[in-house]
Amino acid sequence: MSPIHITPCTPEQIQQVLEGLNAYNLRQVPPLAAMWTPLEFVATDSNGNTLGGVLGGIGYWNGLEIKVLWVSEYYRSQGIGGQLIAHIEQVAQAKGATMAMLDTFDFQAKDFYLK
Repeated sequence: MSPIHITPCTPEQIQQVLEGLNAYNLRQVPPLAAMWTPLEFVATDSNGNTLGGVLGGIGYWNGLEIKVLWVSEYYRSQGIGGQLIAHIEQVAQAKGATMAMLDTFDFQAKDFYLK
């Protein structure tokens, strides 16, 4: 084997890596859903200001994957994060999700997620 070169990905290469992993995974475990279903929601006040948002979706095996949850610092500890999580979970369950997953740093909202 000749020497390899490791460089930053182009958008096309990112797509190739993702498609390669998905193809391998799908050969090992049959999918329960045909594709990724994005679920992306924002919480706003009556003036349309963004208070926070949650970005995620339902994957091939009917799992809700929460990629991002953010609440503006001024609005934290007011229940907005909980409402966003409850909403995305409700929508995901209605669409057939049977589990949920996310990851977080210890310094982020670990205790929030454990609730």
